[in-house]
Amino acid sequence: MSEVRQRQTDGTSEIQNQNEPTKETGDNPESTKDEEGITDPDNMIDLNAASSLPQDTGKTTDVLDSALKDLTPRWRNWIIRGIFSWVMILGFGFIIYMGPLALVLLILMLQIKCFHEIITIGYQVYKSHDLPWFRTLSWYFLVTSNYFFFGESMIDYFGVLLSRPHFMQPFVTYHRFISFSLYVAGFVGFVFSLVKKHYLQQFTLFGWTHVTLLIVVTQSHLIMQNIFEGLIWFLVPVSMIICNDIWAYIFGFFFGKTPLIKLSPKKTWEGFLGGAFATVIFGIVLSNILMRWDFFVCPIEYSDELGTLSMECIRSHAFTSQEYNLKFMKVQMYPFTLHTIALSTFASIIGPFGGFFASGFKRAFKIKDFGDTIPGHGGLMDRFDCQFLMGAYVHVYFYSFIRVANPTKLLQNVLAMKAEDQLAFYNLLKQTLTSQGIVQEPPVEPPMQ
Repeated sequence: MSEVRQRQTDGTSEIQNQNEPTKETGDNPESTKDEEGITDPDNMIDLNAASSLPQDTGKTTDVLDSALKDLTPRWRNWIIRGIFSWVMILGFGFIIYMGPLALVLLILMLQIKCFHEIITIGYQVYKSHDLPWFRTLSWYFLVTSNYFFFGESMIDYFGVLLSRPHFMQPFVTYHRFISFSLYVAGFVGFVFSLVKKHYLQQFTLFGWTHVTLLIVVTQSHLIMQNIFEGLIWFLVPVSMIICNDIWAYIFGFFFGKTPLIKLSPKKTWEGFLGGAFATVIFGIVLSNILMRWDFFVCPIEYSDELGTLSMECIRSHAFTSQEYNLKFMKVQMYPFTLHTIALSTFASIIGPFGGFFASGFKRAFKIKDFGDTIPGHGGLMDRFDCQFLMGAYVHVYFYSFIRVANPTKLLQNVLAMKAEDQLAFYNLLKQTLTSQGIVQEPPVEPPMQ
């Protein structure tokens, strides 16, 4: 059997034929037979169908294409990639200026687009089977998942604020039950959509949808929670991945000679190590700049006094300058600088494996990019594959090594109780603090004669 693989290298196509020994039908797990021993075409999939998806061709505006027409494909791609990288960076900076809620909305929109790119591949591969309700159910499960995760985050951080309007109280109180009911409705809808001759394809795509939800939706909401804990927990990791991607590309472009991994033939050890070194230095510099402003280090909370969201706080230990006694000298630094080294190490060593995973996925379906949204880069998923992995790591790292009990959140939970429960909590807390000697009972004054 002749398999034709098309590889994109420096803007040119390389066709490589690989001859493999012919296998008997019975030895191929992807082929099935009916009762007469004839292969059933209804159970086959067309992996080549994904090749019809839009791919990045490097085409931009007529003016830019005309200006770059005399360059070699390698340098043309390098310049286009650089231009649109700066466009994305400047746009990202403007969103940061607009505030944390704008960032949350941006992540939500990027999440939806990334979900669309992955689901479209599955739809294209199985399109010839005309499976009922696949796209409808996929988008339904996306809405349901976002309702659950987004609601959980809002209730956790702004539960008291959401409970104030009377009509919102049932949605806050019964959020998980409503979310589960919505999911069950989609599950029942899927069962009703099953068609006898398409069972395998339908269950495959059901799993496809749920794995996509796990990779894209779940991790994007972990990133949103990082934003709520302080913009620095979002900006520094995201910038590290961008820095690593840019400098690995530059080092690989000019010095790359030694291949790193077969999944990505363009990746080199020179680019990998150069990007790692640059990322650690960049992370330390950026974190020390951002730590100067409370706007970046304070968690986002609702202030009753101001009647709006507040980003003012008493700085936690991680963002308070400390003196470290080393063997030969004393060093004054922020503890977050040490955390930055841990984050940058993950971003430069483990982070790229998110891209390698995506490369393997694309090669399985013989496509070069997830889409053609960004000239020189491909689809949005091509740019955010490492970001999702990094965001999940930051969330786990923060909750494992950084997070401490937040008095404001505890107060929100108390205020959400009924009046009699609040009084019982007050008496219990007072009794506990008194027994530990933290609070002393005021002396009882004798009655007036």
